[in-house]
Amino acid sequence: MEKTCTLLVHFDKGTPALANEIKEQLEGHDTERKIDAMKKAVMLLLNGETLPTLFITIVRYVLPSEDHTVQKLLLLYLEIIDKTDSRGKILPEMILICQNLRNNLQHPNEYIRGVTLRFLARLNEAEIIEPLIPSILSNLDHRHAFVRRNAILAMMAIYKLPQGEHMLIDAPEMIEKTLTTEQDLSSRRNAFLMLFTCAQDRAVNYLLNNLESVSGWGDILQMVVLELVRKVCRTNPGEKGKYIKIIVSLLSSPSAAVMYECAGTLVSLSSAPTAIRAAANCYCQLLLSQSDNNVKLIILDRLQELKVLHREIMVEMIMDVLRALGSPNLDIRRKTLDIALDLITPRNIDEVVMMLKKEVVKTQSKELEKGGEYRQMLVQAIHSCALKFPEVASTVVHLLMDFLGDSNVASAIDVVFFVREIIETNSSLRESIMARLLDTFYQIQSSRVCTCALWIIGEYSLSLQEIEGGISAIKQSLGDLPFYTTAEEGEVIDTSATKPGNQTPTPPTASKRPAILADGTYATQVAVAASVSTVPSLMAMAGSTTANLRAILLTGDFFLGAVVATTFTKLILRLKEVQSSNVAVNKATADVLLIMVSMLRLGQSAALPHLIDDDSYDRISLCIRVLSGSDDGLKTVWLKLCRESFVKMIADKQYREMEETKALAQESYAQPDDLIDFYHLKSRKGMSQLELEDEVQNDLKRAVGEITKDGDGGKKLNRVLQLTGLSDPVYAEAYVTVHQYDIVLDVTIINRTTETLQNLCLELATMGDLKLVERPQNYALAPDTSKQIRANIKVSSTETGVIFGNIVYETTSVLDRNVVVLNDIHIDIMDYISPASCADVAFRNMWAEFEWENKVAINTSIQDVTEFLNHIVASTNMKCLTPLSALEGDCGFLAANLYAKSVFGEDALVNLSVEKQTDGKLNGFIRIRSKTQGIALSLGDKITLKQKGSV
Repeated sequence: MEKTCTLLVHFDKGTPALANEIKEQLEGHDTERKIDAMKKAVMLLLNGETLPTLFITIVRYVLPSEDHTVQKLLLLYLEIIDKTDSRGKILPEMILICQNLRNNLQHPNEYIRGVTLRFLARLNEAEIIEPLIPSILSNLDHRHAFVRRNAILAMMAIYKLPQGEHMLIDAPEMIEKTLTTEQDLSSRRNAFLMLFTCAQDRAVNYLLNNLESVSGWGDILQMVVLELVRKVCRTNPGEKGKYIKIIVSLLSSPSAAVMYECAGTLVSLSSAPTAIRAAANCYCQLLLSQSDNNVKLIILDRLQELKVLHREIMVEMIMDVLRALGSPNLDIRRKTLDIALDLITPRNIDEVVMMLKKEVVKTQSKELEKGGEYRQMLVQAIHSCALKFPEVASTVVHLLMDFLGDSNVASAIDVVFFVREIIETNSSLRESIMARLLDTFYQIQSSRVCTCALWIIGEYSLSLQEIEGGISAIKQSLGDLPFYTTAEEGEVIDTSATKPGNQTPTPPTASKRPAILADGTYATQVAVAASVSTVPSLMAMAGSTTANLRAILLTGDFFLGAVVATTFTKLILRLKEVQSSNVAVNKATADVLLIMVSMLRLGQSAALPHLIDDDSYDRISLCIRVLSGSDDGLKTVWLKLCRESFVKMIADKQYREMEETKALAQESYAQPDDLIDFYHLKSRKGMSQLELEDEVQNDLKRAVGEITKDGDGGKKLNRVLQLTGLSDPVYAEAYVTVHQYDIVLDVTIINRTTETLQNLCLELATMGDLKLVERPQNYALAPDTSKQIRANIKVSSTETGVIFGNIVYETTSVLDRNVVVLNDIHIDIMDYISPASCADVAFRNMWAEFEWENKVAINTSIQDVTEFLNHIVASTNMKCLTPLSALEGDCGFLAANLYAKSVFGEDALVNLSVEKQTDGKLNGFIRIRSKTQGIALSLGDKITLKQKGSV
């Protein structure tokens, strides 16, 4: 049998002390050396050494010492040594320590008495404790609180022993008397804890007799009271009413720990709106008063749980929750926004948006840490609010447009996407948004933001003034033409940098230094340092220009050039419709064509690090052909069909969000045969409002079957794994329960032989990020009997692990140990990941950031691409982020993104690209990316295993 351990001391693995050295130090008269020797002895014993010859030395030379540290170490030594033989009998030499313990319990120093009583609380040997009972009881009336509180703990530990009730017959009564007279808070707490664990009825009576004074008790005593209330209410649900009053009174406790426990207890015991509201208020107070970020995150988790179960009550608390945005921690802010966005209603939307606007303004301060990331979160939150309630868009869109030139590119992208969606869904804001966009266009420095802004200018510039303003703004951002010129010496010069007022390039400077040649002689080496402006590359010129589009183009970003050409084409085609003067139209067309040709020449220049790509070249060339001709069909495509595609995408997005909302709402609909409870006809019987509400909620739960809901036994049977064969002498099977961070194996072992199996041990080992918690124990198993053994395994990451092991036992007929090898238990990654959602931008950012990729070739018997996608989604427990509208049709090719999140916060990204071959088979790849190697490999193995056939 594995020994219990009540003591844990850090052991520095160095040269271990020898027993003879320890013995010599103990026999000396130097107290410091004795203390050092006792520490070494305790460490060796804790690490498995026996030191059998040391006991008598300690009795002779350490027991008589008056030093407090030596006495404390002596008690620790006595705590960890074996006090019984192999048959469980007390060792004879233990009689020697009983008199010393009695003397310590009557010692004039309160410290010696206290540590001795604490030592006795950890003893399990009744033969040693029984002679000391009178001395223990005498310490209940000691003048010092340290002694009294340890005396009560010792009595509680003794009373829990198998023979404890006989050794301390009147202990509960004595402790109850002590509780009424005791003034020390810790002693009262220990006394009440003993009544709670050993005589619950007495604890309940004492609590009910002192209801008025509970709020004045100390925090450690109030925590025990709450534990008692939870236990009593679970065993007797009908008595919840009077105990809930106690909990509500403790909600105003000055102790944060008591407030937190009160709120949790209240939520677990009652569903009454008054109780839930009080608990939510308590959590919000703690959220603001506590400075520890971990505490704030825990409280936000509790509020998240309340939001799921009691959303209508949490809606009232939304502004209190949003006050947590004052914390500088991004995780706290993110979680706060997630909770608040689910609680928005038409009644509170204005307040919420006003709060978010104030926070956005605060992010402009340079003192704010990680202001760009926080601003991105706020922009996304405001975007979500504006989509749910379009009437608030006008109050925020102009404020957000100031951040189009934000140095945080992700934040700027979110802003421009928000503007793009709002300008389509809110036509009344189009003119003001276009005017503001043209005014702030020059501030945009990111290529991705520029492309989206240019698309907006090209699609939504409808009036003559807007079209001319758009053309002018883009031309100003491109700067003067040509983009570069080549001087006689072959140097590349940016034309915008040679204007009057710009500095002339500095001449190159030369430096000389001696160099050693191969034959050992010296020579003079001349190095010419060229200035930045003389390098035949336009990359260096990009940073010196003030025109934003020009700067990006000179870095070789010709995708942006293609978008500029497309925007110009749309603006010119619209200009032809609204401009009556052909001269003005022709002039604008010629200017635009010149710009496009200049971009093509720039793309073919050797001064750039790479030439223009074929796609961008073809796109710009197409724009030139469209403006050079007059094809009405192409005009319809450019001016109408592009916009219609975007409108269809927005409508599809709104439809998907509406369907998800409906699906969530349907879960809480009442059934037609639900009980109708008439609240005002309820018999009150002198109950308070809280008790009445709680009674109504219980009736409703009972009516809809929430209280008597049984688990699905069939699913449990699916998790039973056979570990040995049916012909093995020992049969074993395991039921695997997977919690978030640990795995519990309930192993049933059956002895199928006619002999008693001795020292039977279940030896387990793990592979992967799994760790066994307990050491294996030895058991004796009679013939045809069974034994239940529970093993706990900790999980540290989302990696497929393997548990393997043996059953080892001995029999009376065979001297050697017998071994039965167990089947391996594979821990499935599906138990740790769950479907999740994320924005397309976030998915792309993570895809670019994550370094671990696992590429799985498609090898399946399924012949339909959509059916294969559904099969992979079901097999991997992931969510398909690609909308269904994008997967419709039958073109023989499909590309989709899947996403899931693990319980450890890890992200799992999957991209599926599949094509149907002419022979009907599917071909392609499934690419998995994650931040850690384990989840990428485990998910790849799962997909390889599951992709071949049906689920």
